[in-house]
Amino acid sequence: MRIRKKKWAEPELSVCDFFVKEPEAHAGKWKSAFKKEQPLYLEIGCGKGGFAGQFALKYPERNIIALDIKIDMLGVGRRTIVKLFEEAGKKEVDNLLLVNYNVEQLDRIILPEDEIEGLFINFCNPWPRLKHKKRRLTYYKKLQMYKSFLKPGAEIRFKTDDDELFDESLEYFEQSGYEITYLTRDLHASGYEENIVTEHERMFSEEGKKIKFLTAIQK
Repeated sequence: MRIRKKKWAEPELSVCDFFVKEPEAHAGKWKSAFKKEQPLYLEIGCGKGGFAGQFALKYPERNIIALDIKIDMLGVGRRTIVKLFEEAGKKEVDNLLLVNYNVEQLDRIILPEDEIEGLFINFCNPWPRLKHKKRRLTYYKKLQMYKSFLKPGAEIRFKTDDDELFDESLEYFEQSGYEITYLTRDLHASGYEENIVTEHERMFSEEGKKIKFLTAIQK
């Protein structure tokens, strides 16, 4: 998703107490980066922060890292998360960290010792052109990389509105040695109870697009 330059994003993030300025320093030690050590989850391509903020509020007994490559997007995310917490009557964002990093090098900052309990991929760029497909967050080489830090039995949850991306991702998951444990091509009609609606999800649903969703674990 493209986003216009936000001149205020970096200054606001520089004084944000839940924005990580040096993610490399926490490699293998992310659990202690939070104010309370709890099961650790990860969202890659967190966008405007709506999912991560809702997740953190819904599960105060869990910690979540919300990662994105775009600093301007994280600036928007910071504002979204602060608003969500304020509306919920919480003064402090204590179980969520924002991280600016390139997922291509994710295994440099998230190590096996971090024991990620669950990974969320929500409405990532479908990269439809053949030469760009390797950039997909569900591409088989990335799925292999995620195995390096996912705790045994950890679940990947993937949502998209894009049919081609979903169908080809099914092949990527199989190719990478994952087992699909749940699959639906119409999430909102499926009865799945643990769904957290994202900004894109709401927009696409209002356009009449069905949301594709799966969960997967390592075989």
